[in-house]
Amino acid sequence: GAMAGCRVATVIMQYGIIANYCWLLVEGVYLYSLLSLATFSERSFFSLYLGIGWGAPLLFVIPWVVVKCLFENVQCWTSNDNMGFWWILRIPVFLALLINFFIFVHIIHLLVAKLRAHQMHYADYKFRLARSTLTLIPLLGVHEVVFAFVTDEHAQGTLRSTK
Repeated sequence: GAMAGCRVATVIMQYGIIANYCWLLVEGVYLYSLLSLATFSERSFFSLYLGIGWGAPLLFVIPWVVVKCLFENVQCWTSNDNMGFWWILRIPVFLALLINFFIFVHIIHLLVAKLRAHQMHYADYKFRLARSTLTLIPLLGVHEVVFAFVTDEHAQGTLRSTK
């Protein structure tokens, strides 16, 4: 009854969280492709992007549901009594953040090279680089690296509010 509904809601929530990070990864890969590939066709990668964004989360949520059913089938599945089960959901998040961090560094490197090549004024160069960097940080989810290893159970006070 009510417990099943709560568990379904928890599964949908976990799927949504992982899908969010997968779509951040798609944004990073897409931006990287636009800047790096000489000939880039959006159509040729569209199915891949859909697969990463909507399909990849299922590869982690389904095993998590099976493990929760078999080994930790208590309450609403919102607690993390066995942290090994928690990692099933966190691995795709960490991978997406790690890949996007490297994409971020590479894009910043490309931007610095392009801005230097155009011989811009010193102040303008720094301003454009800062603006580009500050735009890329939330776009690629780089700011999430700060909270990547904090579970809801361990977050307290200001950290819980910030997370």
